[in-house]
Amino acid sequence: MKKLFWLFAIALIGVTVLPTIAAFDPVKTDHTASRMAPKSDAEGIQFTEASWKDILKKAKAEKKVIFLDAYASWCGPCKLLQKNVFTKKAVGDYYNSKFINVKMDMEKGEGPALAQVYPLEAYPTLLYIDGNGKILRKVLGLQTPEALIAIGKSVK
Repeated sequence: MKKLFWLFAIALIGVTVLPTIAAFDPVKTDHTASRMAPKSDAEGIQFTEASWKDILKKAKAEKKVIFLDAYASWCGPCKLLQKNVFTKKAVGDYYNSKFINVKMDMEKGEGPALAQVYPLEAYPTLLYIDGNGKILRKVLGLQTPEALIAIGKSVK
């Protein structure tokens, strides 16, 4: 009788728990991958992917200011900024026309070296940098779409 009870208990657990585990797909829940994927048809800010050296050259040649989103992959406010602010049409319209937009994980790739040049106090840090590499404005934390546009206008 005890064997039958345990067999039934194990079967019940298998029927209720295994479908839940099988439904878990880490690719679908990895928001970092979707955050980094450029969307050419998106309405929001279009970020440039290039080396920092090339971005500085481009800013100088086009006489534009660089907008740098300095973030970390684990940062909650950074993810909210990317999802709820950078994707807005009004923000994209303004920033795409006025700035060279760059987002950089400050803990990977060129990020740590750049963090030595532009020390960070918190994430996200939004930097407005001229073609010579000089910081024109530094803003910390999550911003609303309206505030981000106003900050951008104050830099130009």
